[in-house]
Amino acid sequence: MPDRRSLFVYLGLALVVLGLGARQLLAARGGEERGAQAASREASVPRVSARGGGGAARVYVHVAGRVRRPGVYRLREGARVDDAVRRAGGPRADADMTAVNLAAEVEDGRQVIVPAKMAAAASGTASSGTSPAAAGQAPAAPINLNTATAEQLQELDGVGPGLASKILAYRQEHGGFGAVRELGEVPGIGEKRLAALQEHVTV
Repeated sequence: MPDRRSLFVYLGLALVVLGLGARQLLAARGGEERGAQAASREASVPRVSARGGGGAARVYVHVAGRVRRPGVYRLREGARVDDAVRRAGGPRADADMTAVNLAAEVEDGRQVIVPAKMAAAASGTASSGTSPAAAGQAPAAPINLNTATAEQLQELDGVGPGLASKILAYRQEHGGFGAVRELGEVPGIGEKRLAALQEHVTV
């Protein structure tokens, strides 16, 4: 049986071991608390969008044509053409909304053109229910690409509301046509269509 001195030695060693264990336990808990606090601070920092703002990104769209308030409008990123037309006051009574894809997503810096409905056909063809374009007949006088309206452009063979709006968009973007051959640079007009149209248009 150990004497009293040995018992005091064993007791002291046990206290040292317990102290070291408690110290390590407290250090581990402190590290966990500091990690949790750092994670909480990181989560509380507001996220900044890729475009440099704290809110939703925005795009600028030019709405033109047969709308009540044409102009440049600031919309949220992901907005649709329908939103842009509504911001411009909505379509006018003579607007041809079938030529506009209202479900398309708007893009920054792009133009949305709402064309007018096709004008009434001449009296000679109105009675038969056909227009010059539908009958495959070109208008008698050449159409000026720099002054023609959407309705006049649609009198050309093979030019519908959608293509007419693209021609008007090209004219507005480039400040007019310098030559008839520039018509071939409009999306949707290839070499064959340009060859068929160039005798019936002028600048």
